[in-house]
Amino acid sequence: MLIYLNTCIVIYVIEQPAGFGPRATNRLADALRAGDRLVVSDLTRLECRAQPLAAGDTVRLNDYDHFFANDVEPIALLTTAVCDRATVIRGRYRFKTPDSIHLAAAVESGCQLFLTNDVRLNRFTDLTVEVLP
Repeated sequence: MLIYLNTCIVIYVIEQPAGFGPRATNRLADALRAGDRLVVSDLTRLECRAQPLAAGDTVRLNDYDHFFANDVEPIALLTTAVCDRATVIRGRYRFKTPDSIHLAAAVESGCQLFLTNDVRLNRFTDLTVEVLP
């Protein structure tokens, strides 16, 4: 199965905040053991990398870059089809633009599951949305 990771999940795995970090890490470990593949988009990369770059935190930036290079495949490109679908999602569900782009990238890249910690996204019906347990 292809599982799209919302940005918050990647941040939890890399930065390991109390509670969320171990839960996200365990959920991804379970997915990989089951043979699932993890997917992110270029937007995920942008959202994760911007703060460490601004802070000059090369260690954390390298942690993100290592994750994107080794733990996810494929990286969903932000194509015209993704942007068009995101426009429809934004209009229909009134989600914020980044959320709409993430959901559209997941659908367009063939993902069956969207893993997030944002319960509001449960209203989306074009693929299964799982809120981090």
